Amino acid sequence: MALRTVAISTKTGISAAVLVAALILAAVGAVLWRAEFGSGLGPADWSAIRFTVLQAALSALLSTVLAIPVARALARRRFVGRGLLVTLLGAPFILPVIVAVLGVLAVFGRAGWLNAVLAAVGLPGITIYGLHGVVLAHVFFNLPLATRLLLQAWQTVPAERFRLAAQLGLTPRAVFRSIERPLLRQILPGTAALIFVICLTSFAVALTLGGGPRATTIELAIYQAFRFDFDLNRAALLSLVQLGLAGSTAALALWIIPAISLGGGQDRPLHRWDARGGLQRGLDALFITLAAGFLLLPLTSVVLRGVIGLPQMPASVWQAAGTSVTVALISVVVLLALALPLAGWIATRARGGVEAVGLLGLAASPLMIGTGWFILINPVASPFALALPVTALVNALMALPFALRILVPRLRDTVQIYGRQAEMLGLSGWPLWRWLILPRLRPQIGFAAGLTGALSMGDLGVIALFADPDSATLPLQMYRMMGAYRMEAAAGAALILLALSLGIFWIFDKGGRWHADA
Repeated sequence: MALRTVAISTKTGISAAVLVAALILAAVGAVLWRAEFGSGLGPADWSAIRFTVLQAALSALLSTVLAIPVARALARRRFVGRGLLVTLLGAPFILPVIVAVLGVLAVFGRAGWLNAVLAAVGLPGITIYGLHGVVLAHVFFNLPLATRLLLQAWQTVPAERFRLAAQLGLTPRAVFRSIERPLLRQILPGTAALIFVICLTSFAVALTLGGGPRATTIELAIYQAFRFDFDLNRAALLSLVQLGLAGSTAALALWIIPAISLGGGQDRPLHRWDARGGLQRGLDALFITLAAGFLLLPLTSVVLRGVIGLPQMPASVWQAAGTSVTVALISVVVLLALALPLAGWIATRARGGVEAVGLLGLAASPLMIGTGWFILINPVASPFALALPVTALVNALMALPFALRILVPRLRDTVQIYGRQAEMLGLSGWPLWRWLILPRLRPQIGFAAGLTGALSMGDLGVIALFADPDSATLPLQMYRMMGAYRMEAAAGAALILLALSLGIFWIFDKGGRWHADA
């Protein structure tokens, strides 16, 4: 092994790790300092905690259960457009939340397509606001994620197992019991825990679809205590509760996610001989069609309504779009400045606790970090004047865990394969990065940068705490127009935000893979 022989600078990596830990822990420390434990939590706070846990549990349960037949159908069938559909399943992860919410409202809202159909056939309409609306939006985001995770697990099953099942004449039910059910027992708990963590820290969905005090999450309660009451003590106390819930669940998720190992195979193409009957084919087609419709209809509505709403957008939308692009680019620069040396340090160490430094962002929500930094900045400077830099920094910290997951495996492989040659050639420091590491990591760097830029473009977290009317980003401007019932203008802004987010992701991802050995 050449883990420790390659001369990657550890000082830079350790410095990046210390800086990341300091930025997050300083916010946690400020929250601890400001929180008044003696005052305790009021009835409204406990109601928010119960609602947060309930909606996260329901969202995780529905997302994982509904993903099982969809992933199984995709694993068993080959059809025209399958690859495109699987690719689109990853779109909600980089889709701006406020854009997706607008799409969900266009389909399921009071004036949405579904209510129009129900009215045409004489049935009563539905309302999307409240618990069911929050859960529906979270399922829209996380059903594709769960499906991708389950499908990836299904594809790890050696083809020889299905060949043997076919030779033994096993029925589809027997194949499920002997091969697929043990796989689901391994992957489902970790998938559900991951989605539960994501839904615990959801903000924009609850902000737009919460529907009143009875449907308030902890994140939304922090925002209300901060912006409406300016009660920093209550906001700090709620932030600690959020940190405890999200942090403990994130640790549990990382602990229970198993390493999936189903034995070796000969890397033969995966063919499925089971479920060739008409009923099985029909059910698989039904599940795939319903999932595709559930995913694509809101996205289609965003595009259609956005085109109509473009002429009605005020000039402030374009100014907010420029602000969002600026914040996203700054987030990318900060992310790469932290992630590359940190990934280099992690890659030259045995797997272990050092990776936890980069995962601190999973335990701390953006609003919690924003609250902490507001408490630190407020006595010495105007937090509103630093709204955009703080937003860019927090967005980079939130994207850091995902970037490390992208960069570290490739960098570790590079060190293991080329470490001894680099040592023999005397490569170290910047020449090592320039001639060996960066060329080998270009695709991963481009993907991580594109993901960070897209996530930053759609963020509606810290900027909602810090922003004044002159420093609004495009998601915040969209929310303000939705609150003023300017839905056509908001739809036009949503189309611009969608195009910019996907465009930034595509430019960085394509640039990373340009003439690169991917």
